[in-house]
Amino acid sequence: RDLDQVVVDTTVMEKAIAHPTDSRLYHRSRERLVKLAKRHGIPLRQSYARKSRHALAKVGRYGHARQYKRLRRETKRLKTWLGRVVRDIERKIADQPDHQAICANELQLAHRLLKQQRQDKRKLYSLHAPEVECISKGKVRKPYEFGVKVSVATTLRSNFVLASHALPGNPYDGHTLPKTLLRCFETTGKVVKAAFVDRGYRGCQSTDDMTLTIAGQRRGMTKALKRKLKRRNAIEPIIGHMKAEGHLDRNYLIGPLGDAINALMAGVGQNLRMILKKLRLLFAWLLDCGSAPRCNRLVVVGARP
Repeated sequence: RDLDQVVVDTTVMEKAIAHPTDSRLYHRSRERLVKLAKRHGIPLRQSYARKSRHALAKVGRYGHARQYKRLRRETKRLKTWLGRVVRDIERKIADQPDHQAICANELQLAHRLLKQQRQDKRKLYSLHAPEVECISKGKVRKPYEFGVKVSVATTLRSNFVLASHALPGNPYDGHTLPKTLLRCFETTGKVVKAAFVDRGYRGCQSTDDMTLTIAGQRRGMTKALKRKLKRRNAIEPIIGHMKAEGHLDRNYLIGPLGDAINALMAGVGQNLRMILKKLRLLFAWLLDCGSAPRCNRLVVVGARP
């Protein structure tokens, strides 16, 4: 009965990657290129396997000791060795079209890694998941999260998930609201008449068909709207359950399609858990009625609406 009143919020679905550092990415890219060259019989002048491994260990030690000048020196060495391996492979496969096609993807990632600077946009944070984005959350415990943004919409009273979809590109929350409301319409067949959001959606406005209420607003607030706005906070534990029990906290599926599938299935799983909980309560109530005397059973059954 409350399908036309929804609560919308966004969260971050992190990808199953290690914390990205320049030194680790340089070492890992060189390692993947050397392994690819060895598999396809491409001879290399030098692989730097032992020296790169030792340099990566030194980076960790210098970082722990806060010796940042030495840390940057070892990181630069890792970058130099990666560039040497890239150029060596490109020279060896210059006249081999088959090997060029095989190594094209790894070489492209390596070039992208070598060219990116500290302040660049759309940086490469993982070699096996290039689609990963850095999303700033502003939390002291975890200032940055690496993954993709996900929009979640639930009903106002029953907390039933109507939409859960990935939003690649780290868009502004307000720009994602029409798409999320369209997903709700596709799921229920009813047009959303009222939406309740947090302050991340500031800038969005109500339309003729839909009333938008933003947390913290003062103008036009009635007692009924205030009561409904308090229900907006109920979406936070729903997202928490989706992360803790529905695998929304860490996505192991590959590529942007894997992000979309994991976000969708997290919402489906949350709804199924809510339905199973209601069925367990109903089953327990039926068992309790069956074990009670007949007179008490009639009283209990008649007391329920």
